[in-house]
Amino acid sequence: MLKTILLLTPVYVTLFWTLVLKTANRHNNDRARLFLGKFMFFACILYFSHFLFFYPLPQVYIYFDALYQYASLMVYPLFYIYIRLLTVDKKFELKKHYKYIAVPNLLLIAYLIGILFSPYEHYRALIADYENSPWNFLKIVLICMQLTFLIQVILCVTGNTILLKKYKHSAGQYYSDIEDSRIYKAELLNLCIILTGISSFILGILGRDFFFAEPVAIGIASLVFSTLLFAIGLLGNVQKVVNPSYETDSGVQPAANFASDKEMEHFKAEVSPKILRLFNEDKIYLNSKLTIRDVAQIVGTNRTYVSNFINTHFNQNFCSFVNRYRLEELERTIRKHPEYTGNTLAELCGFGSTDSLKRAVRTSFGMSYSEWRKSLSVQADKHQDNLNAKA
Repeated sequence: MLKTILLLTPVYVTLFWTLVLKTANRHNNDRARLFLGKFMFFACILYFSHFLFFYPLPQVYIYFDALYQYASLMVYPLFYIYIRLLTVDKKFELKKHYKYIAVPNLLLIAYLIGILFSPYEHYRALIADYENSPWNFLKIVLICMQLTFLIQVILCVTGNTILLKKYKHSAGQYYSDIEDSRIYKAELLNLCIILTGISSFILGILGRDFFFAEPVAIGIASLVFSTLLFAIGLLGNVQKVVNPSYETDSGVQPAANFASDKEMEHFKAEVSPKILRLFNEDKIYLNSKLTIRDVAQIVGTNRTYVSNFINTHFNQNFCSFVNRYRLEELERTIRKHPEYTGNTLAELCGFGSTDSLKRAVRTSFGMSYSEWRKSLSVQADKHQDNLNAKA
């Protein structure tokens, strides 16, 4: 009974996240998270096949073996495409992304042809006793699949790391919520896939026979993979696009910089005062979901221009610029209403949550929220003492 539960745990985890990622993000049209649901679906097939093999149910598994091999070759390319959707690609397009999944599909076709033209006994021997099975076309294809899997893990992890490193600062130029501007969740996602790849590699070295001889090892492996996959689903469900710059502003062409001095002067004279008025008078920063795209659309310009203006004149990214106003609002509100709780202050001052509020305080002042709030009380007391002394 325990063995069954442990073997099915990663199946339940991946099935759960397949449904959550597909249904919860469908209305938001969040393509990255929706695509992560595809990764979870293939992982579900993979671990259900594991269950059939190790339970064991050989008479059933033999019909799932091709799906198992195919799913194992698809999970890492799919995860890499997911990271691309977070960083450089707006949506999944077969004509654009086929190169990442072409090899798994070609190997699946070769494997199915091998099954079709191989004697049933050879195919069954390959599944039951890989080491001692006779050399034939089917075994050669299977070895190619195993080598391809190893290469995929290396390329996936390397590609993910490069993309996240390259675009790690892009989120801060787009989102105003300090939690959304940080990519630690995406980095943890990559760490989880690294650990999953290492675990798969270790299991491959140990071989399936080892786990039949050591049933406890099956339980440990299932718990490890279940934990990592649950973490991937949890982190992926809250991770926003790291580099939203591939989106185009409505009616405005994207640009890397001002096209001419005349254009720059026009921006300074006409647009920059509008931006400052939005923050100083209209208090647009009180919108906790504010993005640089919103600002650009209101003032009628390109968000790259807005970003360049903020970077150049304030030496800050968009997130830091907005949170500077929010922190000033927070300080004024605390001085006026010291009885307000963190939740109330976060809501009133434009922070998405108390966590975002506390993170902004620590980032800007280098101290915890409670320490900073205490320092405000001390300043207020000193100010009152000075007034009393003058009186």
